[in-house]
Amino acid sequence: MAKKPNKSRNMNVYSNLTRKRRTRKDAEARKKAEYLASLPKHPVKRFLHRVQPRNFFGYWFSKRGGIMALKVTGVGILMMVLSVGALFAYYRKDLDSIRPGEINKRVQTTVTRYVDRNGVLLWEDKGNGNYKLVVDSEDISPYLKEATIAIEDQDFYDHGGISVSGIMRSLINNAQGGSVQGGSTLTQQLVKQVFFAEQAHKRGIGGIPRKIKEMILSVEVERMYDKESILALYLNESPYGGRRNGAESAAQTYFGIPAKDLTLPQAALLAAIPNQPGLYDPYNIAGHEALISRQHKVLNSMAAQDYITKTEAEEAKEYPILDSILPASNPYKNIKAPHFVQMVRAQLERELGKATVGRGGLTVKTTLDIRIQERLKQSMDDMFNSSVPDFAGFTNGAATVEDTKTGQIVAMMGSRDFNYPGFGQDNAAMAYIQPGSTIKPLVYAELFSNQGKGKANYGSGSILADDSSMDEIYGAELKNADGRYMGAIDIRKSLALSRNIPAVKAMHIAGIKPTLETIRALGDINYCTQGADAQAGLSAAIGGCGTRQVEHVNAFASLARMGVYKPVSTILEVKNSQGEVIKKYKDESKQVIDPQVAYILADILSDDSARAGLYGSQFYGLYIPGVKTAAKTGTSDKGGKPKDIWTMSYSPALTMGVWFGNPDTRVLTNGNSSLPAKIIGEVMEYAHKEVYAAEDKWSPENGGNWYDRPEGIQVINGELYPSWYSKNQGQTNAKLVFDKVSKKKATDCTPDGARIEIFVVKFTDPITKRVGYITTEGYDATEDDDVHNCDDSKPSVGTISASNDGDIEVSVAQGEHAIREVEIRVGGTIIATLPGSGNTYRTNYSPNGDETQTITVTVTDSVYYTATKSQSATFKADNSGNNDDDDD
Repeated sequence: MAKKPNKSRNMNVYSNLTRKRRTRKDAEARKKAEYLASLPKHPVKRFLHRVQPRNFFGYWFSKRGGIMALKVTGVGILMMVLSVGALFAYYRKDLDSIRPGEINKRVQTTVTRYVDRNGVLLWEDKGNGNYKLVVDSEDISPYLKEATIAIEDQDFYDHGGISVSGIMRSLINNAQGGSVQGGSTLTQQLVKQVFFAEQAHKRGIGGIPRKIKEMILSVEVERMYDKESILALYLNESPYGGRRNGAESAAQTYFGIPAKDLTLPQAALLAAIPNQPGLYDPYNIAGHEALISRQHKVLNSMAAQDYITKTEAEEAKEYPILDSILPASNPYKNIKAPHFVQMVRAQLERELGKATVGRGGLTVKTTLDIRIQERLKQSMDDMFNSSVPDFAGFTNGAATVEDTKTGQIVAMMGSRDFNYPGFGQDNAAMAYIQPGSTIKPLVYAELFSNQGKGKANYGSGSILADDSSMDEIYGAELKNADGRYMGAIDIRKSLALSRNIPAVKAMHIAGIKPTLETIRALGDINYCTQGADAQAGLSAAIGGCGTRQVEHVNAFASLARMGVYKPVSTILEVKNSQGEVIKKYKDESKQVIDPQVAYILADILSDDSARAGLYGSQFYGLYIPGVKTAAKTGTSDKGGKPKDIWTMSYSPALTMGVWFGNPDTRVLTNGNSSLPAKIIGEVMEYAHKEVYAAEDKWSPENGGNWYDRPEGIQVINGELYPSWYSKNQGQTNAKLVFDKVSKKKATDCTPDGARIEIFVVKFTDPITKRVGYITTEGYDATEDDDVHNCDDSKPSVGTISASNDGDIEVSVAQGEHAIREVEIRVGGTIIATLPGSGNTYRTNYSPNGDETQTITVTVTDSVYYTATKSQSATFKADNSGNNDDDDD
């Protein structure tokens, strides 16, 4: 039988233990109280007593102080862990969309393919070399892997994405002036390059969130990929100078070999570059010394970590590595439409970011049509292979062709030849060049738009006199290209014949600011905005500011779209390396001017007879057989001499502009602005008939799909006016009497024979408020007859004699002017009109039996002065007898 425990004894044991603990606690409390009692009572003195070295260190090295230190440290660590955890949790929520598990899909080839609208390859943007960026791990030299780990991340195979020791080592080395490696692991650098390339330039506080996200993603990537995969991704993604991303492209560009065949010196050089790819770019001669120094550090690090021996490192240093670098290849070899492609690339860099475009892997489907582009290039080559440029004095040219309906550029040349020495690669289609008179249609667009209370309205038949009345307002003598005035001509003739003064009047009437706003709204968005041009006044009406050809063509395309603006487009679609569409053409439009205004302008600019006074009718390029177009030429000048020559042309299908000039703004020897028209004609005819007709974008029927007249347009005396034009604006029909000789208004001294009454259009000049007239056949209603004077000597008739048988002889005398003719009548019937040839005139009259008749002689001189004399004469059938003379 088991013995029962002795409860009394057990209670004794517990009682003794409790008593001992209480005694110990009491002793500690008593000791603490004695310690506190020994301290000075004043708080400051007590503090000073405690911080005395003997007392301070005595406490913290005591058992009690040690326990307190452990507690403080534990709480601090706990707070730090909680803080870091909270921080990571806060930023982790922003990373769900990044998908670190798909990082391998982000590391793709950097070759960007640019194709035309039909898929024809224009350019493969590979950087400076023919390379394949992404290769498998086994296709990368072990030397390059080891060199990269040695210089960038010594603990690569030991950490899980973040290296605390690496961060500490970096901080210590940086503090000591060393630069063995940074604090980021290779995994972190890979994450930064792939996911945060556009933010990597940030520093300080702004970069802390990115760093935290990098760490989180690095841990995730390490969890999803093995080390060899991560290393291969890093080497395929890293920048190796210029636009060479990836080990394979670097190896082929610099050494002409695949990455798997890199030698130790080559691998060490490449491993040195990603730290500062701009400085260490082997083609950057200024950075060669720094590059070699960095390569030597790579080799030292490899030796220190036993990847190679010190002997191998020294031998590699002795190898003349820079001598083996291949020359930089031409990145534009075989490129088509180079100016256009480079313009597209610059646009993508602005819209998608330089890092995205730099990484490449894009497929860019452009708006270009290679068929029209090649025809443009052929025409430009033919022009510059001819004698015309030398004769005219220009050395360069640019042309742009735009699809009217969409605003998409289908062809462009920014210079005569992309490879031409000196300026060939400069894109003149994007340079600021004065457009000369080609700006005038846009000026009249605002004038025709004039409507509203108190505003005068205008149409193609409105009169803006071509005279000297603007000189005072303009602030200088305002001239036309021919140095003459044409007087009271209508706007159709003013625009078609490119008269300067009416265009300046148009801007003055409509207002400089509203006119410039309309010009910019139509597409010339930078006209009169750059530098001194921003202060331009009325000179802007005749092309006194610079504009970009691409924008100028689009402004004309807005006219061709019946007043609808669309942004210039060069890209139809952009796909990334995964085939995802990241950019697509979007059709945007805005009605800027009324269709009636655009129609009136198109009617004027397509009127071949109206512009015939410049270059004759059916001048090729301005007139295109079978393709109805609207066209305008223009010339800018410098010191009174021609500097730039332009031709603009448009139809409902296509719009085009061509410029010729000199890149150094040197003046031309022959500034005929019709010279670019040849290229206009050749390209526009081909594009319409051979390309657009085949694709049902244009038809030669119905005048080449010409515009239907908008509802509301008024036709007055054969001219076009918008619906808001008021007929009662002072422009009326009238009659005036002119002198036929001087073709000026008749005066009291003008003889009746010189007077002629013709119909005129009476108007009030909007600038001078003077009444004026539009006349025909060269009559001038602004001047009085200055041929006839009231005291001019007139012609006279002398003797008149007649024989019985009908012979008549007359003598006359001329006055101040030569005799034009002598008219002889018998009995009221004209029997002879004799041209002026002296003082005596003879003729014969056949009587009908015996009769007495009155002979009347009228002499007229060259200016229609006349004199008349009559006398009777008797005629006999038998021809006998004489006649007596009687004065009238």
